Amino acid sequence: MSEAANPVLANLPEFSVSEIAGALKRVVEDTFPFVRVRGEISGLKFHSSGHVYFDLKDDKAVLNAVIWRGTAQKLKIRPEQGLEVVCTGRISTYPGSSRYQIIVEQVELAGLGALMAMLEERKKRLAAEGLFAAERKKPLPYLPSVIGVITSPTGAVIRDIMHRLNDRFPRRVLLWAVPVQGERAAAEVAAAIAGFNALKAGGPLPIPDVLIVARGGGSIEDLMAFNEELVVRAVAESRIPLISAVGHETDTTLIYLVADRRAPTPTAAAEMAVPVRADLISQTMELERRRLRAFARAMSERRQKLASLARVLPRAEQLFAQPRQRFDVASERLGNALRQNLNAHRTLFLRTASLLRPRPIARHVEVSLQRTNVLGQRLTQSHRSHLAAARKRFESLTRILESVSYKAVLSRGFALVRGEDGTLKRAAAAIRPGERLELAFGDGQRTAIAEGTAPPKPKKPVPTSGSQGSLL
Repeated sequence: MSEAANPVLANLPEFSVSEIAGALKRVVEDTFPFVRVRGEISGLKFHSSGHVYFDLKDDKAVLNAVIWRGTAQKLKIRPEQGLEVVCTGRISTYPGSSRYQIIVEQVELAGLGALMAMLEERKKRLAAEGLFAAERKKPLPYLPSVIGVITSPTGAVIRDIMHRLNDRFPRRVLLWAVPVQGERAAAEVAAAIAGFNALKAGGPLPIPDVLIVARGGGSIEDLMAFNEELVVRAVAESRIPLISAVGHETDTTLIYLVADRRAPTPTAAAEMAVPVRADLISQTMELERRRLRAFARAMSERRQKLASLARVLPRAEQLFAQPRQRFDVASERLGNALRQNLNAHRTLFLRTASLLRPRPIARHVEVSLQRTNVLGQRLTQSHRSHLAAARKRFESLTRILESVSYKAVLSRGFALVRGEDGTLKRAAAAIRPGERLELAFGDGQRTAIAEGTAPPKPKKPVPTSGSQGSLL
């Protein structure tokens, strides 16, 4: 059918694709400004930009979902594949692919069953990695010097722990204050565990011998921070033994499974950390009494055994009778044996001496004497050469010394002037009229009497660091 035949179609306005997409986006956002959608998470993807993309599905339909980075960082529940959740947000469209989606502002678990299913799946995954194995758990010290406590500083938990420690055995306590509930709880608890393990020996703070992570009771939602994988891995990596005391005896969290010891309450954790001082003292005293009794009994038994052995032992005269007799016999044989030995060595010496000839010895002496004479001649020549070289060096140094001596200067027409007291006169102002002077020339000395009137005293010159010294 042509446009002329259908004038109604010819009068319809014309839209671009972008205009249609924008109009649909406005209609959808105005119609569904804020909704709650329940479904199962599928196709979960954490983008490098920080945004989270996934699908919400049920048995009949699929809805695209996106969580912007700023919102994802504030979520209480971390999205996981297959988890049934209730997402709160606004419906919008994505014109680039002509699809509608929900911009998620909040994520909640779809009931307690979903939460327990998520925890069970996380528990199986961490157990498969060996984090809950019994062989990796560390023993607690019998009497720690320092105890590190990770809990809230304002709750009753820290007061219960301190009260129990003071009753049983007072120890030094380091408190790392953390929130035990809320969005930041899991990250700060993990950071506290890592912080205690990062302390250096000899630093301003001592390294705790044992750690206690404690919190009072609450609902499973209140205790979720201690089910986070971040906290579980921090406990598994801790080099310091750790006691978990989160909630009451009926509460079960994943930190219980990875901790080295589990305490049903914070008070019980303090009891696990230290023994009772009075009981320890009593036990020590009882062990001391038992030790003394055992020592006395052992000494009595050994004394009786020694007396019994003494009765059956022979007298000293009987013990030494035979050795003394053997000594007498040996002493009688010793003289004859020495004489026989001397005769044997004398015969051997004479036999050896008969084999010796004086000619080889004399030849050896002659060769040694010739070698000694040659070495003596070499030594004499070397000594003379060394002495001549030393004499030449000495004469050269003497000439150099004479050339720089003040006497060489005097030989060029200069003179040294000294007073009666032998002091050197460096200026005419220092000489008094009538003063007796000693004049030293290059070839001798003369005496002179100063004449004339005394010149005015010159101003004392300011010495400088670069002034030239005297010739002496």
